[in-house]
Amino acid sequence: MKNINQETGPEPMPEDEKPDAPAMLAGLKLYGLDLSYFTGKFEAFVRYKNIPHQRIEFSLTLMREIARRTGLAQMPAVELPDGRWMSDSTPMIEWLDANTNGPRVIPADPVQQFLSLLVEDYADEWLWRPALHYRWSYKPDARLMGHRIASEMLRDVRAPLWLRRFFVIRRQQRVYLRHDGVTPATIPHIESTYRRNLAFLDTIFAARPFMLGDRPTLADFGFFASMFRHFGLDPTPARIMRDEAPHVYEWLGRMWNAKASKLNGALVDEGTVPADWQPILTDIGASYLPYLNANARAYQKGDTHYRFETEGTTYHLPVHRYRVWCLERLQGRWRALAPDMQARVSAILAGTNCIETLTTVANLKSGFDPDHLSPFFKPGHIWSDKNGPKETHHDPHL
Repeated sequence: MKNINQETGPEPMPEDEKPDAPAMLAGLKLYGLDLSYFTGKFEAFVRYKNIPHQRIEFSLTLMREIARRTGLAQMPAVELPDGRWMSDSTPMIEWLDANTNGPRVIPADPVQQFLSLLVEDYADEWLWRPALHYRWSYKPDARLMGHRIASEMLRDVRAPLWLRRFFVIRRQQRVYLRHDGVTPATIPHIESTYRRNLAFLDTIFAARPFMLGDRPTLADFGFFASMFRHFGLDPTPARIMRDEAPHVYEWLGRMWNAKASKLNGALVDEGTVPADWQPILTDIGASYLPYLNANARAYQKGDTHYRFETEGTTYHLPVHRYRVWCLERLQGRWRALAPDMQARVSAILAGTNCIETLTTVANLKSGFDPDHLSPFFKPGHIWSDKNGPKETHHDPHL
């Protein structure tokens, strides 16, 4: 079984050498919660690929065990039947996609593959703050989700339910709102990020079932993370989605019910992505890649916090070591493209500022996965300061 090379990704095994997924993965254990951002993304993938699995609900006791096994107390985490543990949804999807039979969710075409990885990274990391804002800033949403986490994830804590709920809400608001730049001054921009992405996606799904054609690809799973378990589940953003983007709401059910055995449809022509991707790619070049750059520069200087301005809004944010790795991986995938493929990608991205901002910060060394062992590695910490902000040595994405 191959690990993932940071620059080229996992090399797919020849089809006739790939193990049968049910035989290799029978007994796979998926640890997560059914209200978790990245658990929903990964669970949709294993459902689509028909990978047999047992979902085990997170608890505080399991969180400590998973931190010991994987290096981070985050969800989802996977225990393979052979005893190995995996973490981080994107590398897990890449590894399983390369090592099992059936239609691949990562496009074989180099142009579509690179752009899908770029869009997926944006969807994962740039929509994360709006997702957490809606869940914990609005009282009805915070009460509902605080109750669920207190009664489900903290079910093994010996304390009254009301006290567990109080602790969850206070803790999440401190870590994911006040600590992560969510303030009265930034909220309008944060909410506009959600609404513009709804508009981007509603246009796409009015035209075709999935991002690149008639079957899901990595770009779909990237957007599914926030759109399903946060925006589509939490009362406030779900109402906005139903009212403003019904095609997105419909796509959520289509993704959850998708099966590779039934969907072997075509993607758009190789070397291209649809024209309706352009607003997403423009937003990546205007906001997301500059955000990764600001974080990476601060990390290189040894800072623990940095200032980032976009579209007239100023954020004061903690330096995130994992997001240095995100930029490092994207740069590696860009360098790995053959010159003619780079030329094709550059033509698609012309006018978006993506290539310029992708390559701005040089000599990135996050140290996050130096031996290219993901998803089988122990990163240790995600913040620039290894101790991190209080209580955020784990990052359960709730």
